[in-house]
Amino acid sequence: MLMKPEVTGFFDPRTWSIQYVVADPETKKCAIVDPVYDFDESSGQTASMNADRILAFVREKGYAVEWILDTHPHADHFSAAAYLKEKTGAPTAIGERVTQVQKLWKGFYNWPDFPADGSQWDRLFADGDTFRVGNIEARVMFSPGHTLASITYVIGDAAFVHDTLFMPDSGTARADFPGGDAKVLWKSIQAILSLPDATRIFTGHDYQPGGREPQWESTVAEQKAKNIHMARYRTEQDFATAREARDRTLPMPKLILHSLQINTNGGRLPAPEANGRRYLKIPLDLLTGAAWE
Repeated sequence: MLMKPEVTGFFDPRTWSIQYVVADPETKKCAIVDPVYDFDESSGQTASMNADRILAFVREKGYAVEWILDTHPHADHFSAAAYLKEKTGAPTAIGERVTQVQKLWKGFYNWPDFPADGSQWDRLFADGDTFRVGNIEARVMFSPGHTLASITYVIGDAAFVHDTLFMPDSGTARADFPGGDAKVLWKSIQAILSLPDATRIFTGHDYQPGGREPQWESTVAEQKAKNIHMARYRTEQDFATAREARDRTLPMPKLILHSLQINTNGGRLPAPEANGRRYLKIPLDLLTGAAWE
C-alpha cells in the first residue's frame, strides 16, 4: 500500500498557480514543489511573499525541507527555487531534459555564454528515477507535451502533474509553447491516467471556471470519468485537433518572456549590472498570439 504524504497547497491568485508542501508525517521531512517568486510586470518589482508564506508554514509545522522541486521551467511565474535554497540549504531538482529548453531559449535570448547544461540545479531527474521524502518513496515520470522538459513527481499516493491535467472542469494544459506538442501531451496524460485510480492528482494551476473557489486536488478515477477533455476526446488525433484549435485562440502568458530567462537559470535573477540594478531582456516579435483587443 502506498504511503500517504501530507499535502498542503498554496494558491497564488496573481498567476493562478498552486505551490505545494509535501510532507512525511512520521519524519517531518518535506519537499516544496513549484514555488513562486513574486514579480509585478507593471512596476518591475520582485518580492518573496509566496515563498515566505511557505517558509512560515514549514516552521510552524516543524518540517525539515529535503527537496525543492520544479516540474518544468514555468512560463507564467518566476520560480522561487533559488531563493528557497538560499533560505533552507535544501537541494533543487528538475527534469534532465531542461537542457533542451535551455538550449532553445538560449538562442531566443541571444545568450552565447549561457551554460545550457542544467548545472543551475543540484539534481537532474531522469524518467524512472526514484528518491525519498522522509520515508515516503517517490519517483519521476517524464511528462512532456506542455514543455520539452516537464516531469511528474509521484510521491507516495500523490502525483504532482504540473501543466498536463487541470481540475476535471478545466480540462488539460495548452501545448503551443516553443517545444510543446499536443500529441506528446496526450501520451503523457495517458501515462498519468494509468496510475492507480485512487492516486491523488495535484495540478499546477487553477483558473477558477465560472468564478468558483480555487481547487487543485482530484483523483485518477475522477479525471478519467469527468475531465472535460479526456472524457470527450478518446483518441490521440481527436484530442490533438481539439487542443490545437483551442490553443490558437489563447494569448501568450503575459510573463512568458520575463519568466523563461529566470526559470531556465534555476530561478536566479539576472546579475546586477555596473549601476547595481538587474535587467530583464525581452526579445521582440519572437512569439505570436498577441492580444491586440
